[in-house]
Amino acid sequence: MSTAAAPAEGRLPSVVAAGWSRGVVETVMFFRERDAVVFTFAFPIILLGIFGSIFSGTLEGGPLTVSQLYTAGLIGAGVMSASFQNLGIGIAVDRDDGTLKRLAGTPLPRSAYFLGKIVNVLAVAVLEVAILLAVGVVAFDLTLPSAPGPWFTFAWVFLLGITGSALLGIAVSSLPRSARSATAVISMPFVVLQFISGVFIPVTQLPEWLINVSSLFPLKWMCQGFRSVFLGDAGAALELTGSYELDRVALVLAAWVAGGLVLCLTTFRWKSRRDG
Repeated sequence: MSTAAAPAEGRLPSVVAAGWSRGVVETVMFFRERDAVVFTFAFPIILLGIFGSIFSGTLEGGPLTVSQLYTAGLIGAGVMSASFQNLGIGIAVDRDDGTLKRLAGTPLPRSAYFLGKIVNVLAVAVLEVAILLAVGVVAFDLTLPSAPGPWFTFAWVFLLGITGSALLGIAVSSLPRSARSATAVISMPFVVLQFISGVFIPVTQLPEWLINVSSLFPLKWMCQGFRSVFLGDAGAALELTGSYELDRVALVLAAWVAGGLVLCLTTFRWKSRRDG
């Protein structure tokens, strides 16, 4: 009995257990950075408050308000911010300060590092969505769905969107040359995407060529999916085709999951450029 128990006691933790432990560490480290926490959660709330207060009327005389439209769009932006932006910058910093290099020399499986990042991303994204929904309900009369169907739509849009955005964030983390440039290199395209993807400006008011550009990226389709959940049938008339096109939303987001995985496998680097 003693000889059989010995290997079990000395066995390394599973990848899932190691990834969960790493995720707890990542999340604790994130919440210890108070400036990052305040910016991550307060920034979309401030934007919602500003835009919701400035544009406080109804949409085309209908039952929906501009504030409700912004709430749905900022939820999509919040999900992408927690995944694409935070992951891209965080991994670039880990690479530049030698964290990735040190982890490669430990028994921690490389996949556990990414699982840990996913745990952190999910925690931040869920909390950010909850805060934005609370603000939308309390301050801007956003009505939450009462039927299970819209919440099912919310679940798959959230999961496909956050997965595709996270994989894209991992892939672009190799672009910055250093930790100092990571924020600028990764945040700039994300800010541009918000303006052309229906977060701040309704897609019906954009020129066709910008709509075509935004349609190539997941943020437009996440926002469209979330609008279907929180604006319902009344909001469908505000879409370009008069429909939320949920089948197309699912197809594009699933394509980004597959394409993001390919990009990660082909572009990700464990070492910084100065390490060769």
